[in-house]
Amino acid sequence: MKTMEEQLYKLGVMPVVVLNDAKDALPLAKALCDGGLPCAEVTFRTEAAEESIRIMSAEYPQMLIGAGTALTKEQIDCAVAAGAKFIVSPGFDPEIVDYCMKKNIPIFPGCITPSEVAQAVKRGLKTVKFFPAEQFGGVAAIKAIAAPYTTVRFMPTGGVNAQNLHSYLECDKIVCCGGSWMVKSELIKDGKFEKIRKMTEEAVALVKESRG
Repeated sequence: MKTMEEQLYKLGVMPVVVLNDAKDALPLAKALCDGGLPCAEVTFRTEAAEESIRIMSAEYPQMLIGAGTALTKEQIDCAVAAGAKFIVSPGFDPEIVDYCMKKNIPIFPGCITPSEVAQAVKRGLKTVKFFPAEQFGGVAAIKAIAAPYTTVRFMPTGGVNAQNLHSYLECDKIVCCGGSWMVKSELIKDGKFEKIRKMTEEAVALVKESRG
């Protein structure tokens, strides 16, 4: 059984999904799996998130499904009950991090400063989110922050796309990148799941090109 970090590293890219209607969960899951990325971070920004996670987890049990933008204990409980295998939060909330760790729920909290990374290290976390990545300095910033924290690796999200993915993935301090370019809300809303599949395949090809 591979660790969560090993699974994420192999995937290279984590589609960050906003679903406004749970009816789109199934065709989206199919498109991602057919495209070679059996994973998704479903953000808890909409009322459809919980049901979408439940549908995707039940119909595609091989998928690595997580809940993003989890801001409360209640959201975490709902997400895990629905089938989420990990939690991602945009910032470092000690209460939320400790709650997940106490329940043995993998969590990747957002850490954008050395002080936040230090809190993660203190709790024994090995992988944290870096958000919003491009706005806070991208790869250069990650390398600088990672230098004194040799045990920590990052999941940059925010502004990552097909054009700059390679520059992120070639950095050994990065586990995988969160991205929404292949699962944009308008594509999902318009039912363009074949296009999503093709763009997912292209993302997978970029990962292979970057990491061999």
